Amino acid sequence: MAKLRVGVVGVGYLGKFHAEKYAGMPDVELVAVVDKDLRRARDVAERLGTQAFGSHRDLLGKVDAVSVVVPTADHYAVSRDFLRHNVDLLIEKPMTSTLRQADELIDFAESHGLLIQVGHLERFNSAVAALRHIVTAPMFIESHRLATFKARGTDVSVVLDLMIHDIDIISNFVRSEIRAIRAAGIPVISHEVDIANARLEFENGCVANVTASRISIKNERKIRLFQRDAYVSVDFSNHHITVIRKTGEHPAGIIPGMEIQELCFTKGDALDDELKSFVRAVKRREVPEVTGQMGRDALRIALDIMDQIQSTNSRYFN
Repeated sequence: MAKLRVGVVGVGYLGKFHAEKYAGMPDVELVAVVDKDLRRARDVAERLGTQAFGSHRDLLGKVDAVSVVVPTADHYAVSRDFLRHNVDLLIEKPMTSTLRQADELIDFAESHGLLIQVGHLERFNSAVAALRHIVTAPMFIESHRLATFKARGTDVSVVLDLMIHDIDIISNFVRSEIRAIRAAGIPVISHEVDIANARLEFENGCVANVTASRISIKNERKIRLFQRDAYVSVDFSNHHITVIRKTGEHPAGIIPGMEIQELCFTKGDALDDELKSFVRAVKRREVPEVTGQMGRDALRIALDIMDQIQSTNSRYFN
């Protein structure tokens, strides 16, 4: 079987890892890498034994699939050009800058039999995968995603940079429409919002309290979920899950009538799993693990959160 011809557009911090993973896949040919900084593209290409281009248009007609890892503002234009040349896409999150852009890409892809996968990497975290058989009907969720400051990613708010991961995870577990959003956030170091909190109220009664910061003194990625029969605590960084579940047994335990399980998972390689999933979907013409519509749904919630933050800030800080 012929190898899948793949390219990577944008080989900055994250894009270079995409290129490395593709280069190591036996059923994939990394045709070229692209970056506006041609010197950077050539450095990556030389190391991986492929070609380097300075414009994504140089790659049109040469590939079957592409990872789009450029700044968010460029996602739409680059993705549109490749879709018009019948290329399947993995678009890094957030999918686009606006819902209208996302809808145009999704509609075009669907009408032409093309695939879009959105790079919500945490879906491939081993701890998240394990939760699928544990979390059934959460009614309260609390998540914290804190990171030390890094200049990369500050072209968008922390909501679109970090919080959107948890928005996607929570939406996938709750599977209900949002009834109300209450949010607050402020810029501290960058010109965009650097720390934010949102309370999401779902139609089925579930409530999620979501906090994200990129000005923390430590990195932390945790989520706690409460449902009728269990409390689940997840530490994404350490791949550790604590499940406290009602059993009716253990009357003399730490929590009477409750069983406590401590589950640990090997770190794995979420990016490798994500890209292999994309390649598999393209070759088999299957629905991707994280579809364009899922990416669009997470973007809609993130933009609604940002609208409320900006509205509040304009009233009180201007």
